[in-house]
Amino acid sequence: MKAIQFREFGGPDVLKNVDIDMPSPRGREVLIKVHASAVNYADTARREGQYVVKTPLPYIPGAEVSGIVNEVGEDVTRIKKGDRVVAMMDSGGYAEYAMTDERSIIPLPYGLDFKEAAAIPVQGLSAYHILKTLGRLEQGETVLIHAAAGGVGLFAVQLAKRFGAGKVIATASTEEKLRLAEDMGADVLVNYTEEEWEKKVLDATSGKGVHLALEMAGGDVFYKTLKCLAHFGRMIIYGVASGEQSRFYPSSLMAKNQSVTGFFLPPLMRDTELTQKTLHEIFHYVANGDIKVTVGHVFPLEEAAKVHSLMQGRQTVGKVILQP
Repeated sequence: MKAIQFREFGGPDVLKNVDIDMPSPRGREVLIKVHASAVNYADTARREGQYVVKTPLPYIPGAEVSGIVNEVGEDVTRIKKGDRVVAMMDSGGYAEYAMTDERSIIPLPYGLDFKEAAAIPVQGLSAYHILKTLGRLEQGETVLIHAAAGGVGLFAVQLAKRFGAGKVIATASTEEKLRLAEDMGADVLVNYTEEEWEKKVLDATSGKGVHLALEMAGGDVFYKTLKCLAHFGRMIIYGVASGEQSRFYPSSLMAKNQSVTGFFLPPLMRDTELTQKTLHEIFHYVANGDIKVTVGHVFPLEEAAKVHSLMQGRQTVGKVILQP
């Protein structure tokens, strides 16, 4: 089968189209004929050797796919050959076939196509738990969402409104991206490539600051976001897209009783009951039209290197999908 693999860390050019043996499922494993594979910023961090946990080599990126079950292991009970499914995995999604445990699989809801389905799990789960579980968003609070036209951002804007946020402040790097965030329900739009953008955020809150901030850029964006936090404000860190780690003095949080918390999806996904429950809730929102899934770009599998370059160059909007 065809797959995208890297054998060394580096730029997009280390991603190679390869032929590998098709895996055979055992136990509770399920082999899926991939129809759509989603691309995430975590994939670029894996490729560069900068991911939160160690990446083994050689490595096939891809943590979420949708497709049709091709074969199941002898202990599989919930899934059968021919089922339309969406699934999450540690690796292996950039391929014609992908394998994962049946506990990480959900039957595809009626009316949802493969591209939309693949766009939901990682970023939907992330946005949900960043806002609700770690962020403890309360009715009427103000939320600052960076990269609001990205995969997590678009889910977060919509879910924040769904969860009762009083005001959603969205940041992005272009007018087009800001308008997309506005279409999803953002109340205030801020271009964070402009100087002193943090003053616009504070102005939008009458100088009080935001109750909750979602931060995934690192570097200067982290420091400026910290200035935007209100008393008892919470910042959730879920990425370092700039590649620049941020250092600060924890004691600086004491003056306003603020908190900075890190979010990492894989440990949460080990709680399969919680993961399944959350995904079913998100799929319900999508099916009812309460949340829109934005698939911004679809590329052939063999153009994975190009896709990584576009993503890191801030030239993508919404979710990016690869198709074998």
